Amino acid sequence: MFARLIYESFRRQQRRKLLAGVAITLGVSVATAMIAVATDIGDKINRELRTYGANLVVYPDQKNLDVVIGGVNLKPAGGDTYLDEADLPKIKGMFWRHNIVSFAPVLAVNTTVTRVSDPGSPVEDPSHTDPSHTVQLLGTYFAKQLKYGEETFTAGARSMYPYWKVNGAWPADDSQDALVGEALARELGVQPGSELNLGGHTLKVSGILSTGGNEDSQVIAPLDIAQAMVGHPGAVGRVYVSALTKPEDDFGRRDPRSLSPADYDRWYCSPYANSIAFQLQEAIPHSRAEQIRQVAQNEGTVLSRIKGLMLLVTLAALLASALAVSAAMATAIFERRGEVGLMKALGAHNGLVASMFFTEAALLALIGGAIGYAIGNLLAQRIGLWIFNSRIAIQPVLFPVVLAIAVIVTFAGSAASIRKAMKFDPVLVLRGDA
Repeated sequence: MFARLIYESFRRQQRRKLLAGVAITLGVSVATAMIAVATDIGDKINRELRTYGANLVVYPDQKNLDVVIGGVNLKPAGGDTYLDEADLPKIKGMFWRHNIVSFAPVLAVNTTVTRVSDPGSPVEDPSHTDPSHTVQLLGTYFAKQLKYGEETFTAGARSMYPYWKVNGAWPADDSQDALVGEALARELGVQPGSELNLGGHTLKVSGILSTGGNEDSQVIAPLDIAQAMVGHPGAVGRVYVSALTKPEDDFGRRDPRSLSPADYDRWYCSPYANSIAFQLQEAIPHSRAEQIRQVAQNEGTVLSRIKGLMLLVTLAALLASALAVSAAMATAIFERRGEVGLMKALGAHNGLVASMFFTEAALLALIGGAIGYAIGNLLAQRIGLWIFNSRIAIQPVLFPVVLAIAVIVTFAGSAASIRKAMKFDPVLVLRGDA
């Protein structure tokens, strides 16, 4: 009999049940999509932010302070100590090596520049010849093939800074070519194909670089050219590293020397910026590594705010769904007040009446939740393709979670109406006075 009452309720109130089911489906669809994206968004946003440069820097242990004014390093060259270029492949031997997106060594050299010639014009323009003009040359990798053990990988500025715009061609790492920042190129009057004399080394301008940063006033050349200028083969001043990290919390900021063995293992095996920096120090001898704190903090802030926004959207969708269910259930129960009065007159207690309506609500929640999960899954995939150009990984455990959310929302929306049905006076209802 109980099952027949439920069946007849769905058969006779199809429009009411459909309205409540649609409300549940829409709310659960949005909730499913937001939860799926939020649980998979951390790594994707991290990868997107990694296209904007490094978040870690490695430098020699004895190198305490650089004097940098206007992007030019004014520290005397003789006072520098260096990292060994031969140690750089060891970065791929550390615990979190798969989180290293790319890295680029840098060796800065202050030198003078003289324009030699323009392409097709053997006559030097004396108006652009200024032997006393001081610039900073940055030696780096562009797309250097390196090997660690059996693994071969590419490191350098092209993968570290994909936002760099080059008018012309990128230099090869074994060439005598260089990039000239667009501000410096205007000042010197050079273009792709021009030749420059930098500290006795003649370099061909392969392209004009535009970054919006200090590089617009610098010359970017292969690392071995900078090493020849300072007279230290294999020398590296700094290594900028782009790594996927998790947002820093209080535990991530703790000093590893103060941790117990168990906490140390947990800290070491978590991809905090500090723990990856610690492992970089272990991999590269005589080095210190630090996070570029402003970058790391901004990444954590962006991720937290996006997840917060998704949470608000989810709560708003579920609240709207609960209100719609409440309105539909209130109307449905009001139309069935005669049925409720008759049941009570025949001896049905409040628990039976409530269980009947809650069973109907649970069935609606399960059906609407299952359909909403499927729609939300598709919506999450579209969001992933639109924003991140990749698919969202849906965890199987999300399905029972979504069904539980659907049941809770439906019960919350139905509770007030069901409570009112339990208070119906059968005498007044059957007389038509209520």
